[in-house]
Amino acid sequence: MPELVFPLINDTSRKIIHIDMDAFFASVEIRDNPTLEGKPVVIARHPSQTSGRGVVSTCNYEARKFGIHSAMSSSEAYELCPQAIFISGNYEKYTEISKKVREIFLRYTDTIEPMSIDEAYLDVTVNKINTTSAIKIARMIQFDIWEELHLTCSAGVSYNKFLAKLASDFEKPHGLTLVMPEDAIDFLKKLPIEKFHGVGKKSVIRMNELGIFTGKDLYNWKEMDLIREFGRMGYSLYRKVRGIHNSPVNDHRDRKSVGKENTYGRELASDEQVLTELRVLSEKVENSLRRAQKHGKTVVLKVRYSDFSTLTKRLTIPQEIYKKEDIFYYANQIWEEVGGVENKIRLLGITITNLTPLAYENISLPLWQTEKDEQLKM
Repeated sequence: MPELVFPLINDTSRKIIHIDMDAFFASVEIRDNPTLEGKPVVIARHPSQTSGRGVVSTCNYEARKFGIHSAMSSSEAYELCPQAIFISGNYEKYTEISKKVREIFLRYTDTIEPMSIDEAYLDVTVNKINTTSAIKIARMIQFDIWEELHLTCSAGVSYNKFLAKLASDFEKPHGLTLVMPEDAIDFLKKLPIEKFHGVGKKSVIRMNELGIFTGKDLYNWKEMDLIREFGRMGYSLYRKVRGIHNSPVNDHRDRKSVGKENTYGRELASDEQVLTELRVLSEKVENSLRRAQKHGKTVVLKVRYSDFSTLTKRLTIPQEIYKKEDIFYYANQIWEEVGGVENKIRLLGITITNLTPLAYENISLPLWQTEKDEQLKM
């Protein structure tokens, strides 16, 4: 009996740009206070103000050199870099600037899919300046953002969202990278398998056991074998390693919810335990959002105490989120409002509502520089 093979259809006709603002919140603060230039800046309440319970929203590149990253506890960030400057942040200000960035996008195309407050996909296959070069548009957007807002962004250009996202991550800050169809497979073959976003630690171990260490190893596997071993992820990886991702840039609106909760046989009795569980739940919610291809604007925290009383609080933010770091950050904000553990907790839950469509693959991977310019007419 012949083996079932699903057709491979690779749409290379689109011209997609992924724009990612560079260390957005921190860059805004540095722009507005030039004395911060060159210093490690962390967007989080200082741990001395929160008894160590705060969480890092983001930080600038100077702070990242010390190992600080988003969703890290502010106390850990302080331990890594005591000289860092902690700023609580002003989400209303960031939102207003994000709207101005979107206004710049709209000069070039109406086909925009915001992913969060600081990143978006743009389909410029057909555009408002009637150019055939997506590289030209990306450069013009970078120029406009700098000239008008005094902020930098990184841009990735390719024929699909998957590769455009990879490209925008390659050369930060203020980078611009192009991935052509003929470059995609060779690039992906060179990647370590753990660099494929969505391949978790357990999956990496299993893949290594099966002899899959790089994209090249993955490429050599048959499709049905990957599906048998990894299910939907195998189906997706078989295509991703071939540079196939045909999801369009989509600004359609749809309201649903995705959530995860857990009941604990041994009740939670400390903030540390709660934060650990919130991280676990945030990762599970991200995985569910990816499977549902959604992101959302409202975070709901559910807490059930040992006496079975239940507290539900929600926080609506101006931009959609889907990453576990963002989910955890806002869930922790709600938890801080709750005021900590006064009674033992038997259940925690996180739900994201006000959902809109999201591409299944949103991947951050290293990328080599492709020496091409607008003459290539991407």
